[in-house]
Amino acid sequence: MRWRKGRRSSNVEDRRGQTVRRGASVGGGAVILALIAVFFFGQDPALVLEQMGNVNQAQPQSQGRQPSAEEDQLAEFTKVVLADTEDVWTAMFRNAGSQYRQPVLVLYNGITDTAGCGRGQAAAGPFYCPADNKIYIDLSFVRELTRLGASGDFAFAYVIAHEVGHHIQNITGTARQVREAQSRTSKQGANALQVKMELQADCYAGVWAHHADRQRQILERGDVDEGLAAAASVGDDRLQAAAGRRVQPETWTHGSSKQRAQWFRQGFQTGAVDACDTFGQ
Repeated sequence: MRWRKGRRSSNVEDRRGQTVRRGASVGGGAVILALIAVFFFGQDPALVLEQMGNVNQAQPQSQGRQPSAEEDQLAEFTKVVLADTEDVWTAMFRNAGSQYRQPVLVLYNGITDTAGCGRGQAAAGPFYCPADNKIYIDLSFVRELTRLGASGDFAFAYVIAHEVGHHIQNITGTARQVREAQSRTSKQGANALQVKMELQADCYAGVWAHHADRQRQILERGDVDEGLAAAASVGDDRLQAAAGRRVQPETWTHGSSKQRAQWFRQGFQTGAVDACDTFGQ
């Protein structure tokens, strides 16, 4: 992915290395389970970590470690990708006669506080908090992404663009409408609506990639395959199978590997927001 000459976003809040008070730490095995539960199954990060049984007592404070050179480069990459999403969605909203309210992206390591979404931890993976319009990312997640079979810089760009997709759903009112509909239906019905939300965010990530490449030629050979692989690697069916569980479509909250790759591809090929109407399918 051609990114080094790109504009850096000023909407990045770098909390890496900060000291944060905390009362417990999570063991390594619990980290993986919590990451899967939150990033891939849409559960609240604070709730997941609170309910985890594998929690050990820790010191009153968590001293944030200093970022490595590799993470500093990832931070620069993150700023460029976020700036690119800002440019694309600002233009898209303007063309639709509206104004795009840009999100803030918080970089942290280990643990951080949010305004309305509990306490974020690295175990939660990247997540969007609708209460404060912020995206939270611990850059160590890139290693977990690679372990899940989604390597490459564009795979991480897809993750950022997917979270930006949730921000768009929030500011356009889609997220509120879905939450209201979920409150009036069964658990299975609520899961089905959540799947549509996640697939739409995948499609929005594809829309961003379409316009970013068309305007600035950011993609290199193999980048689209990285994005498709990233989308497929977080399909509910693949995650359930990898966990040794029976594949149960009625429990899905993000969609199958095929669906996720399909909707990312749809957004990328069309570049049209209207093509991302997962609720009409």
